[in-house]
Amino acid sequence: NRLRLYSARSSHEFDMEVFSKGDYLQAVEQKVASEMISKVLYPSDSVERGRELRLIQEYFLVACALEDIIKTYLASHDNFDAFASKVAIQLNDTHPTLAVAELMRRLIDEHDLSWNQAWEITQATLAYTNHTLLPEALEKWSLPLFEHVLPRHLSLIYDMNHRFLQTVTTTWPGDLERMRRLSIIEEGEPKHVRMAHLAIVGSHSVNGVSRLHSELVKTSLVPDFYALWPERFNNKTNGITQRRWLLQANPALATLITDTIGDAWITHLEALRDLESQVHDPAFQQAFMQVKQSNKVRLAQRIEQTTGIRVSPDSLFDIQVKRIHEYKRQSLNLLHIIHTYLRLIEDRTPPPVPRTFIFAGKAAPEYWAAKQLIHMIHSVAEVINNDVRAADWMKVVFIPDYRVSLAEIIIPAADLSEQVSTAGKEASGTGNMKFALNGALTIGTYDGANIEICEEVGEDNIFIFGLRAETIETMRRQGTYHPQAYCQRAPELARVMTALRSAQFCPKTPDLFSWFYHALMEQGDYYFHLADLASYIPTQLHASEVYTQPALWAQKAILNVARVGKFSSDRTIREYARDIWKIQPVLKGQR
Repeated sequence: NRLRLYSARSSHEFDMEVFSKGDYLQAVEQKVASEMISKVLYPSDSVERGRELRLIQEYFLVACALEDIIKTYLASHDNFDAFASKVAIQLNDTHPTLAVAELMRRLIDEHDLSWNQAWEITQATLAYTNHTLLPEALEKWSLPLFEHVLPRHLSLIYDMNHRFLQTVTTTWPGDLERMRRLSIIEEGEPKHVRMAHLAIVGSHSVNGVSRLHSELVKTSLVPDFYALWPERFNNKTNGITQRRWLLQANPALATLITDTIGDAWITHLEALRDLESQVHDPAFQQAFMQVKQSNKVRLAQRIEQTTGIRVSPDSLFDIQVKRIHEYKRQSLNLLHIIHTYLRLIEDRTPPPVPRTFIFAGKAAPEYWAAKQLIHMIHSVAEVINNDVRAADWMKVVFIPDYRVSLAEIIIPAADLSEQVSTAGKEASGTGNMKFALNGALTIGTYDGANIEICEEVGEDNIFIFGLRAETIETMRRQGTYHPQAYCQRAPELARVMTALRSAQFCPKTPDLFSWFYHALMEQGDYYFHLADLASYIPTQLHASEVYTQPALWAQKAILNVARVGKFSSDRTIREYARDIWKIQPVLKGQR
């Protein structure tokens, strides 16, 4: 496989004439501007210059990739008749969607194909994968900006939209509202280009990345497109590579598995099913948990080196590592931590087992709420970690600078994997798969790939809680969710809210939690924290109680490893190849 890395270089390195006139900065201005394109990926989009650079970067990627693809194709072909049968381009979310317009431009303007020929090739070549159900995450570009940066492409998009809306009119005559919803161009001041719509119109396939997500794409995100072209929509549940996330990241567990059942799992992850015969074997359980303990010792050492916080490897390692976002609900985890601490200190009721609560992840530079969440976690950690009354029972850690190499240390050490997004918001998730493959039990909502993990490992081997996506959608639509009512019915929830309102967990910054309190209690709790906290707390308690039974916990952990064979990226890629790209695998040694 080829992995291309493109960098921008100026065709005019230095303007001697301008330099000679004394304008030294302008003499290198074009060089600096050109190289800035690939210098820093995705600058802030909060300012116009940042948005312009983002759009230029997306075009740069698409233009370079298509130049390479077309050049390679034409090296062995005289025309484009076979292009769609030799080339398959997967649009991974909306960032490369400009490929629709750029491929059309190349075929029409540079290779003299007719519109209809170019459009047939473009649609047959491109396929679109949606990765988000958040409307705000679906890219839109203002028409003035788009016209300034890519005028020819905008002209082509206008033509595409005109022809597409003729199809809509034929299907639903006189339905102007549906035309407005489906149009690639969004009305408003200013108007915008909807990149997800462009991707759907310009592709022959549209897929989501988990079964629930793909259904929600059809029924909630773009139902009009599904009504128009139901045959284009399909699901391809995400996967992970066991060669990275088990063989490399957890060599001790990989060796134990190979010594027990052989190495077929390295290329056929479904072979892990053979581990089920070892579930009740005390010797295998002991060896399995010893690997886990060694990984926990390694992580504890890294935590102390990085943060100065000493944690016990004998505690339950409760881990949530992922991008910081409101819908992923690191905040729900934090509410449970506060509840656990208040029970310990005020009620003198310790948890069934000591816990180390571990967070890691990064926030987008301009995402204020996400950055506040990180601040809140640190503030709660400072209070709890410095309270001698909690020292034997609780520690809270935020590991900085989360990255793949750090994940390879964190994930093998997890006992409990936090996958607690608001149901209906997580497209799939792959962290949930990585943790399960490494013998962590999942505590999570019925969302994304959690649903399919639950089906594979069995309901007894995962801790599911919270409202279902359809219930949340109904409550939103009918306006029947009242977070205050949950506090009135449950004193433990009310106590957590009271603590948020006070400065108990933020003595140095008394207003730190005020925005979050108002979001929950006065602004409708959009992400359903309090509704789910009511079941999250007892589910967490149940997880702790299971952990007090080492043999039972080991059985469940082993079954998680044994039953996640479905979630190999090998399977995912086979499905893309079979259903979307229409290609056959090449056996080893074949050309």
